[in-house]
Amino acid sequence: MARDERVTLLEVYQALPEEQFQSVKFLLEGQVPAGLLLPASRPELCRILLQRFPGKSLRVTAGILRQLGRLDLIQRFQLPLEEQIPSETPSEANGDIPKVRENPTSGHRPGEIPAPPMNPRRLMEKDLMQVAQRLGKEWQEVGIMHLGLERSRLEQIQEENPSNPVLWNFEMLREWQRRERQEATVSQLRSCLEHARIDPGILDFLQSLQEH
Repeated sequence: MARDERVTLLEVYQALPEEQFQSVKFLLEGQVPAGLLLPASRPELCRILLQRFPGKSLRVTAGILRQLGRLDLIQRFQLPLEEQIPSETPSEANGDIPKVRENPTSGHRPGEIPAPPMNPRRLMEKDLMQVAQRLGKEWQEVGIMHLGLERSRLEQIQEENPSNPVLWNFEMLREWQRRERQEATVSQLRSCLEHARIDPGILDFLQSLQEH
């Protein structure tokens, strides 16, 4: 089992582009000393995670990938999600990740308070534009850290739309939407942006879309 965990970890981190791999280190700084993280290669980071989070390294990795907006990797490698704590069953561990994401109230355990139902409605262009109008100067940080986009692509968007920050934001969100395809729902975007440094009104707006 330990070997399987190590192999999976390495495959996950090898699937990340360099910029996102460095972002992983940034997000781990509160849990792992920076002196260990900064010089670590991908195999070395896997070793550090296995030592510091025995039996939980894949769960820790899944949490970081969620912050980076790389839910595609969570699904591809069937990584354990927080919703499955504390007693996931084999069927849950091998279940359909998007269903867990979109409908966290399904199968809740006795004694738990069910979360409000999440609307799987797809995002429309007018929704993306309203979010774009509220995004500020941290838009590139949002794109890289929380939507999982490449900095080179964001710079290209900026060059294609000179002096129009709202269009930068809009095209960035459309790029994320194209990548996510059927997974580009209101609840999914809200999940990606939940921990971002953005105007709280964006989350309120997306919440209002989920409720209607």
